[in-house]
Amino acid sequence: MTIPDQLRADAATLAASLEADFVGTEHLFLAWLESATGPAADTMRAAGLTPEAFRTLLASGKQRRRGPGPVAAPGGLSSQGQRVLELAAELATADGRTEGNADDIILAMIREPRGALARALSEFQLKPSKLRAIIRPGSAEVSRPEREPREPREPREAKEPREPKEPREPKEPREPKEPREPREPRPKQEPKGDPKPRPEPRPKPEPRPRRDPETDDIPFARAPERPRLTPPPKPPRDAPIEKKKRAVPLSAVLFLAVPLAVYLSQTHGDPVWIFAAACLGVLPLAGLMGNATEHLAERTGPTLGGLLNATFGNAAELIIAIAALRAGYVDLVKASITGSILGNLLLILGLSLVVGGSRRSLLSFNRTNAGMGAAMLALAVAGLIFPALFHAIHPEALVGVELHLSEAVATVLAVTYGFSLLFVLRTHKPLFGGGGHGGLDGPSWGVGKAVGLLALGTAGVAVMSEILVHQVGAVTANLGISQAFLGLIIIPIIGNAAEHATAIVVARKGQTDLAFQIALGSSTQVALLIAPILVFAGAFMGVAGMNLVFSTFEIVGLCMAVIVSAFITLDGESHWFEGVQLLALYALIGAAAWFI
Repeated sequence: MTIPDQLRADAATLAASLEADFVGTEHLFLAWLESATGPAADTMRAAGLTPEAFRTLLASGKQRRRGPGPVAAPGGLSSQGQRVLELAAELATADGRTEGNADDIILAMIREPRGALARALSEFQLKPSKLRAIIRPGSAEVSRPEREPREPREPREAKEPREPKEPREPKEPREPKEPREPREPRPKQEPKGDPKPRPEPRPKPEPRPRRDPETDDIPFARAPERPRLTPPPKPPRDAPIEKKKRAVPLSAVLFLAVPLAVYLSQTHGDPVWIFAAACLGVLPLAGLMGNATEHLAERTGPTLGGLLNATFGNAAELIIAIAALRAGYVDLVKASITGSILGNLLLILGLSLVVGGSRRSLLSFNRTNAGMGAAMLALAVAGLIFPALFHAIHPEALVGVELHLSEAVATVLAVTYGFSLLFVLRTHKPLFGGGGHGGLDGPSWGVGKAVGLLALGTAGVAVMSEILVHQVGAVTANLGISQAFLGLIIIPIIGNAAEHATAIVVARKGQTDLAFQIALGSSTQVALLIAPILVFAGAFMGVAGMNLVFSTFEIVGLCMAVIVSAFITLDGESHWFEGVQLLALYALIGAAAWFI
């Protein structure tokens, strides 16, 4: 590897660690500064410009991001960095060399320093001309050829003096004219007929009184002086503090559905109303579990916090699925697994793109994160295809054989999910920017409070799930809908409501990477973790038929969703119309599920 290629690779690694979208001249300079030796490097370090000082300067400034028009491919060189390498190649060619070196690159960078490099040279009082002279003597100043002295001009010949003109003869004086006799004044003629009356002179207007802008209300008067802003007087300490009226949050209103569902269930009310109240009661309880997990992750550190977010992200849906599995609704549980993946990939990702794209013409996000999510989902779909393919080839196979195959596939998927957590949270964490949901609103809860509320929310979801599942048979009979539609559409929306709301809110704020992380991460977690847990839970409870053999409709829907979402996300850019396309595919799958 040549020196420019090695320097560019080191700069790419530094840009990834600093969470930059592309490699700029500041990353090239930092990579050179960390490994450079020689007079120029010694001069910079003597002035205080060390790698640690330059990193501090980069951290104090604003991190460069790509605008609506991409400057370069994510992870590639910026336009300024590309010009620096081209100029370094020209310097090497001018010296008769085929390959450039580190001196050529640093000379190209300090010829016209910009951005963080210019601020660093100015802050540490390093002149680019002095550095160029140290790196290559004679390159800082350009010698100019001396001009030959001009020959002195010949003096001009003196003009001959003009001959004086002869004086003119004086003119003879004129004779004075005789004075004229004065004329007699003409008599005034009297006007004929009646003389016209002359108009009377207009009276002079009275002088207007002087305007006083302080007392007169005149629109065009002089503008009054601006009042000086004085701070409001502080209230006395004994004065009562007025509390601002806060609007009641929606989650507090939805909490009323919890006792309502319990009351209707105990009094044997209408199954449809019991089912609706239980569904509404799950929403605030799932949100409470999500908030408690976020506060607990804030206390435990980024690595363990990311693991907690990944573990409890779909806890409500897992509890509902286990309750349905205990009641024997195997088809409902399988459909809820497929529906959760489809809901995250199509519904939530589509809504996030539409909401985020309504304020920006182009949305940019991390291609590495999107590529890993698409690859993991493709692996999960492959794991779901093989049991179904085995069932289609050997329909006469025993149920136990299909269960053992599903258990083997579930083990592989769960182990792969564990390695994905290690990759995201430990070894390649800078590429993904952490694993949280974007900070907390208000002060952080204590560990005891967070654990207590997490346990309370889990118990509440378990109670609501039991009530909800026991009404499935009556609801499907009264409303004429199938268990497949409930599992594909209704149950996933209820179980993942808290995650869905968070993704849409952060997408509206412009945090597209975080919205993608929530949508793709939740889909990956359901396919690689929730599905294997349900397979082993069904085997433990002795529920027959709980395996990974899904219907042809579910497998085809998953394949189409993964392919379309991969086409949209792998280029690292998107817009609102691609969100509309995802929503259209979700509507097509929902319409087909209604008629199953």
